[in-house]
Amino acid sequence: MPAASPWWTPDVHADRRGFLLGRNRIQAALRGFFAAHDFIEVDTATLQVSPGNEAHLHAFATQAIHHDGSAALLYLHTSPEFACKKLLAAGEERIACFAHVYRNRERGPLHHPEFTMLEWYRAGETYDALMRDCADILGLAAETVGAKQLTYRGGQADPFAEPERITVAEAFARFADVDLLASIDRNGETDRDRLAETLRAAGLRVAGDDTWADLFSRVIVEKVEPNLGFGRATVLYEYPVAEAALARPAPHDARVAERFELYACGVELANAFGELTDAREQRRRFAMEMTEKSRVYGETYPLDEDFLRALEIMPQASGSALGFDRLVMLATGASRIDQVIWAPVAETDPMGKDRP
Repeated sequence: MPAASPWWTPDVHADRRGFLLGRNRIQAALRGFFAAHDFIEVDTATLQVSPGNEAHLHAFATQAIHHDGSAALLYLHTSPEFACKKLLAAGEERIACFAHVYRNRERGPLHHPEFTMLEWYRAGETYDALMRDCADILGLAAETVGAKQLTYRGGQADPFAEPERITVAEAFARFADVDLLASIDRNGETDRDRLAETLRAAGLRVAGDDTWADLFSRVIVEKVEPNLGFGRATVLYEYPVAEAALARPAPHDARVAERFELYACGVELANAFGELTDAREQRRRFAMEMTEKSRVYGETYPLDEDFLRALEIMPQASGSALGFDRLVMLATGASRIDQVIWAPVAETDPMGKDRP
């Protein structure tokens, strides 16, 4: 079978051009939205000493060559988060950033090795304000391109309707008949065997080497996410503390954290936190994440010590990261992420295995 025409051939570009022009209009509208709400747009460096310390994120590595010929390891960032939080520590109060970010081992209809992340932060405000921002952004994106519905693979969501709000524990009970919080103690520690027992009782698969995090992710992927964001967007909030390495615990329940994700048409669009500012606790969580990364993948990433120092003076804040390309997809009706990226990354797998 002959290979598909590359993105730069005139006929393929003509098919994509409407989506791309829609992308530009949405980006301009969002810049206007943030400016109107007194946000400063910032631009962060792509090269970082640490790409992030979440166990299942994979980075691209490179080298900085010094004048004497010696080399130092650097990474392309997986998010501008660390740099943005340093700017909060420096005194900025409302910032927004359109950043190209890089994630290895990711390519498919909703994933691309290089994509655009929209991040914004509000110092001194709760993550409820970010939920309202997300609702406004959905409506603005749709309005800008004249879309009455967000769409993906036959699913639809009304971008102008108030998003549904449901806690992770409520979603586990509703969609999987699983009592999630029964497997988490009052200090946020998880009980793998208790969760496994609950999953088996609900008829879900459990493997002998599954960790608590594996079981949690299976329920999210197989039972919860396919039911979110249809008819209207969904805000899934109060993730377990063990699944929110950069978020502070909820004041009313230490088992869960101030983390939410935004879904539309079954697609995750945004991930937001009431930000953790306890540097010692952040270091502990990063260490746990890297222990898990070493166990699963045989590698770890360094800690950004500057970031941990910045946390010591960073004000209380909330921040959100939104997959801008995915938002454009749903607003314009594109079916693949590479249709809304002006110049996609070259295919590197000769067998096409990175195209699920």
